[in-house]
Amino acid sequence: MTQTAAASARTTGSPAALDRPRRILRAVAVVSCLPYLSLKIAWLAGSHIGIPDGSVLLEHRTAVAVANGVTVLMDACVIVLALVLTRPWGLRLPGWLLTVPMWVATGLLTPIMTGFPVQLLVTAFGGTVRTADDDGRTFLESWVFVVVYGGFIVQGLALGTLFALYARDRWGRLWRGRVWDLPCALLGTAAQRTVAVAAAVLALPPLTAHLSWACGATTGLNADRIADRTSDFHIVEAQSALFLAVAVAAGLTLAFRRGRALPVKVPLALAWTASAAAACWAGWQAVASLAVTESAAERPTPLMNLTYACGMIVGFLVAGLAVRLLVARAAGRRTA
Repeated sequence: MTQTAAASARTTGSPAALDRPRRILRAVAVVSCLPYLSLKIAWLAGSHIGIPDGSVLLEHRTAVAVANGVTVLMDACVIVLALVLTRPWGLRLPGWLLTVPMWVATGLLTPIMTGFPVQLLVTAFGGTVRTADDDGRTFLESWVFVVVYGGFIVQGLALGTLFALYARDRWGRLWRGRVWDLPCALLGTAAQRTVAVAAAVLALPPLTAHLSWACGATTGLNADRIADRTSDFHIVEAQSALFLAVAVAAGLTLAFRRGRALPVKVPLALAWTASAAAACWAGWQAVASLAVTESAAERPTPLMNLTYACGMIVGFLVAGLAVRLLVARAAGRRTA
């Protein structure tokens, strides 16, 4: 695939990655990173902008500094990805070197892009938001969330559009046609069906947990999460269940050749997005839960750990199905 893309770029003489819309999208992606990076760098330098007096962030300075450093690097990767997706040399990179970080970015940004607007809407109509801890201390000023999450949404839209255009130019031939056009050797093999069924079975525990928590149950939650059950919490849990369900449905569609009239790109796009959101968001929640373990009330329960672990595995399995299809189709084209 890399050689084909490079040859295409040479023969056209004017790579599509250099057109005006993509340059604009690249600028938007880079600029949208600046508010978040500025805040994080300011906090690393010792500033308390956006952090009220008495915030718990001021009590764990070392852990917060490490977290800020890691997240600065993660957001800086968005700028690197924007450059890769819009420069001619980006077409010559190995496919995995781009798709892996883009998959992670998709998994971390998609839940924010879909969930934060819903949270704002629910809050506007009387939804509850936890702005302080049990001692009445505010975590962050409210404007920080608007600036940070607003920037994430713009990043996701710009970066996602750039990647869609890049993938169409480089690999678009791999998902042409409809599901029924694909031979059984590429889609619907025994191994693929086994993986899809395994993902569906493993999705049952986290799907049940997320749905029950979204509906108000407290079984398996630690004391800190129970106290934090606001409208935002219920939206996040419902969204996590939705991503798991979509990932499993996309995996079963690919493995069992269901929806044969569908364009191949539809289940592939759903598998890409939902598997990334299920795996990466579960991983992020697991890391966040383990970061603070000072009291039993803050430690994740066995059910929470099981939910996060199964969510990550399901995401990886469904992503593997999509990758297997693309690799096999690319190999078939090279052989032909």
